[in-house]
Amino acid sequence: MVVSVGLALKIISPVDGRTHVSDEFPSSIPTPEFHVYYPEARPLAPATDAREATAMATLTKVELEPEPEWTSVEIGRGENLSVIFDRLGLAPATLDQVMSSGEQATRLQRVYPGQSLLFRIEDGRLEAIRYEPSFTELLEIVRAGGGYQSSFATLKLETRTKRAEARISTSLFVAGQEVGLSDNLIMQLAAIYGWDIDFALDIREGDTFKLLYEEQYKDGRKVDEGPILAAEFTNRGTSLRAVRYVAPDGSASYFSDTGTAMRKAFLRTPLKFTRISSNFNLRRRHPVLNRIRAHRGVDYAAPTGTAVKATGKGVVTYVGTKGGYGKTVMLRHGGVYSTLYAHLSKYAAGLERGDRVGQGAVVGYVGMTGLATGPHLHYEFQVNGIHRDPLTVPLPRAEGIPRTELTRFQAETAPLLAELDGATFSPDAGKVFAMSGESDAPAVR
Repeated sequence: MVVSVGLALKIISPVDGRTHVSDEFPSSIPTPEFHVYYPEARPLAPATDAREATAMATLTKVELEPEPEWTSVEIGRGENLSVIFDRLGLAPATLDQVMSSGEQATRLQRVYPGQSLLFRIEDGRLEAIRYEPSFTELLEIVRAGGGYQSSFATLKLETRTKRAEARISTSLFVAGQEVGLSDNLIMQLAAIYGWDIDFALDIREGDTFKLLYEEQYKDGRKVDEGPILAAEFTNRGTSLRAVRYVAPDGSASYFSDTGTAMRKAFLRTPLKFTRISSNFNLRRRHPVLNRIRAHRGVDYAAPTGTAVKATGKGVVTYVGTKGGYGKTVMLRHGGVYSTLYAHLSKYAAGLERGDRVGQGAVVGYVGMTGLATGPHLHYEFQVNGIHRDPLTVPLPRAEGIPRTELTRFQAETAPLLAELDGATFSPDAGKVFAMSGESDAPAVR
């Protein structure tokens, strides 16, 4: 009997997993005999001896063995290790052994709500704990013998250098946020220029800034940022450049490109204020006494309780009530300068005459004690006993780069300033450019 067939075979090869389609067989042929050919495949050669066979079996077992399972536990409010061990069904004796595993284990006594611990527990027995106090630290406690051993490692983060530039239309914060800068970086920038620019009064529409800064990554995820490496701020047409320099002793600070310290001996303003309610005026009419009376300082309107900070490091010469000034603090800064902070609601806790305070230290809080019509700080600045306008008086700078260190300073900072010069401000400002091997295209944030 002759059978007419028309077949197309789909054959899946067990060797390469591909689908092979045969040619269509002709019709009117006897029932065909099919011969399927696969690409040549070499079978695994048998083990040459018993030792090789054992090694292969061991290798196969290792490859198939699953990874140990870890349990992540987040520290809750009011919880400590004792509570967590109890929650996991671990005996108090185990906790004692863990805390006796080494000096580094004492870090577990300082865990905080929101942090996490990793536990590896097998058959009800604690095998290991992992704890990362920060992005760069790892504490590991592992069962060893009849107890536990602890080890501590410092993790290295990947650092990337970024560049940003912006034009200010409303405020520094808005401009910074528009180019993807965090509040932290914007505050760093403000602090660098805080001795030269009053960001509440001096900023004008059209001012520009550009900066280089670092970001830190762990396992490809951004975990931290800063410091700013170099910056240029153009305010009212005047450009000020700053660069971060690490001295031989490891201390870091910001200097101009010529080595002059950005930091001055005094802050321009002693608080975060709402507005200036009264300027320095030797012919001002007093708002309460209604007569001409010299106003030898500046009044900063601010909510009651706003922190008032020392504008320079010095010694407290007076703490107490002083007539129309109300509650007052006075500081002496060396033999030339002195400052006064009046109408306070209260003083900093424990502040006494003779105390030494650092620049930026809180000395009191805004109030309206004495002759005041509303909450504000009255701030005075004296040079050799003569009152000067705090808003315009030239402020002495801190020490710059020593002459003997200037060559090192220039060598260390030249590459940063060169990269800063490459960030030429463009009309379509508002872009963040990647650097250090990354794409030059605007970064997606």
